[in-house]
Amino acid sequence: MGAVYFYHLTQTPLERTLPQLLGKARQAGWRIAVRGSDPARMAWLDQQLWLGADDSFLPHGLAGGPHDAEQPVLLGTDAVGGNNAECLMAVDGADVNAEDVHRLERVCVLFDGNDATALNHARGQWKALTDAGCAAQYWSEDGGRWEKKAEKG
Repeated sequence: MGAVYFYHLTQTPLERTLPQLLGKARQAGWRIAVRGSDPARMAWLDQQLWLGADDSFLPHGLAGGPHDAEQPVLLGTDAVGGNNAECLMAVDGADVNAEDVHRLERVCVLFDGNDATALNHARGQWKALTDAGCAAQYWSEDGGRWEKKAEKG
């Protein structure tokens, strides 16, 4: 049984935070699915990951290609499974459910804390998942560092 971690982005944009979290998940040995809600946005994130520094390259692919199963990081809008992920990173309001949390080692929900709609959506996800018995942590950027602000379960 895994846990869900909420990352409240207030200072660093998604395209800079996501590679950092992906790197940490890869260091844990996990295969990762990045789930978004818009195919065009996922294609944009895919391109952003290619722009990183050479020493921090993250092997990854966009779902729907011939090598999905081999990708350590797979970006898409569908359910986890194309690369046998152990970790799910949900971005841009992508749906996450208790089954995802129970099945995977870790689920991460990244949301823009400067966007009221995204903030309210994340609050709803927190309530739904913790009400379903999922262990959860809430992390926020403070002074350029991540700080754990809440934990449940």
